[in-house]
Amino acid sequence: MDALSVSIPSGDVVLDGTLTVPPEPTGVVLFAHGSGSSRHSPRNRYVAGVLEEAGLATLLMDLLTAPEDAAEARGALLRFDVAVLAKRLVDATHWLDGRCTVADLPVGYFGASTGAAAALVAAAELGSGIAAVVSRGGRPDLAGDALARVTAPTLLIVGGDDHAVIEMNATALHQLQCTKRLDIVPGASHLFQEPGTLEQVADLARSWFTEATT
Repeated sequence: MDALSVSIPSGDVVLDGTLTVPPEPTGVVLFAHGSGSSRHSPRNRYVAGVLEEAGLATLLMDLLTAPEDAAEARGALLRFDVAVLAKRLVDATHWLDGRCTVADLPVGYFGASTGAAAALVAAAELGSGIAAVVSRGGRPDLAGDALARVTAPTLLIVGGDDHAVIEMNATALHQLQCTKRLDIVPGASHLFQEPGTLEQVADLARSWFTEATT
């Protein structure tokens, strides 16, 4: 399985990413991480591995540059600028069109925390260009009016002990007008650190994406 370090231009910045392509992929999933995370997130890398074993290519990318990460450490709030993050996801999606190994494949988004909001805003903008969206412990409420414009089948996954986020996702579910579902993983906290809970997330995501891309 080929894993390549890639550079993705977006406006006046260049974003780092890792593109992994299994033999004869059926689709490609872009990962939008949450606040304080990166393409090296062990949770997202685990989920990506499960998707790759199922025949899906994955693109794990940093939504912030190194200087922006440094600014975050000093108290900046770029990770909450959903419009900027969504624009970078859209640019990355267009960038994939130029990669012969994944060009013309169905595209999905996997978003976590604030990255889920960015994924939903990007999905609303690209419309039929996005095959499916999965949110893990996401903040879909931050997507605002874009929720009603999402057409891609959307799965919201929340930990059963993440009570505030459950409420946010339940509200967002009502605003979504597409094929949609809210799954609650019993005994899981916001980061799905409890034994077996991240495995459940990966299984749910694999089923959702494979159904949408095959």
